[in-house]
Amino acid sequence: MKITTRSHFDKIFTAVTWLTVLVIITLLIMILGPILSKGTSAVIFRDTVEFRKMQITLFRRGNEMKLSAEKKQTAAVRQKIYDTIDDFKKGIDTQSLTEQVRTIYRRCGQELRRKDLTPQQYTDIRSTLKDIRDRLEIAFASKDKAEIAECVTYVMKFSGDENFKGTSAEDFFVIAADFQKAAKKTDLTKQHLYAESVGQIEDLLTLLLGPRPGAALPATAMNQFGATRWDLAQSILDKILWKEQWVSQGDGLPLVKTRTQRAEEFAGTEIEPLFGYIKDNLKTMMKPKLRFYWQYLIDDSTPGHYFGGIGPEIIGTLLLTLLSMLFVIPLGIISAAYLTEFASDNFIIKIIRVCINSLAGVPSIIFGLFGLAFFVLFLLPAFGAASKPCIFTASLTLSILALPVMIRASEEAIKTVPSTYKEASLALGAGKFRTFISVTLPAAMPGILTGVILSLSRVAGETAPILFTGAIALGPVPSSIFQSTRTLSYGSYDMAVGDRLAMMVPHNQYGMVATLIILVLCLNAIAIVLRTRLFKKLHGH
Repeated sequence: MKITTRSHFDKIFTAVTWLTVLVIITLLIMILGPILSKGTSAVIFRDTVEFRKMQITLFRRGNEMKLSAEKKQTAAVRQKIYDTIDDFKKGIDTQSLTEQVRTIYRRCGQELRRKDLTPQQYTDIRSTLKDIRDRLEIAFASKDKAEIAECVTYVMKFSGDENFKGTSAEDFFVIAADFQKAAKKTDLTKQHLYAESVGQIEDLLTLLLGPRPGAALPATAMNQFGATRWDLAQSILDKILWKEQWVSQGDGLPLVKTRTQRAEEFAGTEIEPLFGYIKDNLKTMMKPKLRFYWQYLIDDSTPGHYFGGIGPEIIGTLLLTLLSMLFVIPLGIISAAYLTEFASDNFIIKIIRVCINSLAGVPSIIFGLFGLAFFVLFLLPAFGAASKPCIFTASLTLSILALPVMIRASEEAIKTVPSTYKEASLALGAGKFRTFISVTLPAAMPGILTGVILSLSRVAGETAPILFTGAIALGPVPSSIFQSTRTLSYGSYDMAVGDRLAMMVPHNQYGMVATLIILVLCLNAIAIVLRTRLFKKLHGH
């Protein structure tokens, strides 16, 4: 081959190599960049007054005096929203109004029985109350404003009756007056549409602002607070301002999502200006502030990972990883030493090597099922322990998973040790075992550490092997290795496929995945530093 041609081939090869490296770096940035970026938002974000309420209530963390002042500042702005909706509902929520007048009628009957009335007086007053109730129900069911006015006028003529003074019947007249006032401003033909939309708006306001003042506190933590993050608050605001619907485009055609302004839906009503009011006063109601929530890495989480951090998941991942490596490293090195230094290269050893290589390619779920059948259902009961998944069985399963990689890496590292090292040691009178411990193993240690790094990365990030052998989605921090634990990998899996509530807070999922990646990188970095220092020491630097 001519020198010129060879030079061209070398340049092409170099260019392809650089292009490959560039593609790998680009792919890593494309994959890891968004994960790490969005994962950072779990720690650094703009919180709201609802977040500060949650921190004090659930974690006893924060300044209660400052929070009390902020709650007073936001209360007045929020109350105007509630009052506007309540006033508007007086003209559209006819079912609730009907229930109210029926309740008042029953209460009035009980009050009449306690009064000193003759049978005839009781019958007359009771009949009048029934007439008032029926007229109000007719008004609530009517779409005709004239008929409503006639019914309300009939009811109101009893408002000065001495028989009803100081009784629950006075509530009839308050409801009648409010309903007539609201009905005058409302298109009665749209009552059902208004009622449905107002119900949606109230649900969204609960997500944004939390439970209404005076309302019973929900049992679950996620319903006790409003939007704890500014980005979440803005997302809910968008749903309040815009109504999304899936509209049919014709037979056989797919549905199309449309967005319409809710203000247009309530045009001409007293609730129309409310949307602009909420938009203009969102910051006043939520009080956003920049937050560095480092406690995310130590806090426990509420059910569904809706609030809180990932402290137990980090502890569980470290426990599983380190305990697995305690099994993997000695077993891997001993196995590799036997295969390379002490066993002859016969047929059985070749079969063993084929089996080890095959195990390295077995799907991880198979190891999980093996761990369940052998460690959980057989080994623990055989030693008198309870047959249940725990950290110990999960660690053993992960070590079986990583062992083939560790053995192969250690074998290759031991084979690279120059034979002259061993020959010199043997010539000085050392035995094979002492030669291996004193000469071969230290010289092969940088390569063995490479196997440790590969094993560490796989153990820390695996999910399938621990599904049945020791991982749980929710539970306390384990106090022994014979309890189940939460892990970052299993928590990410659970949030991705099994927890609908967690999908409502994607920053927690990204935060968990990003933490897992950073944790693996940190463990690898420690191993790489150790390997580098050992390499320099062996070469006399």
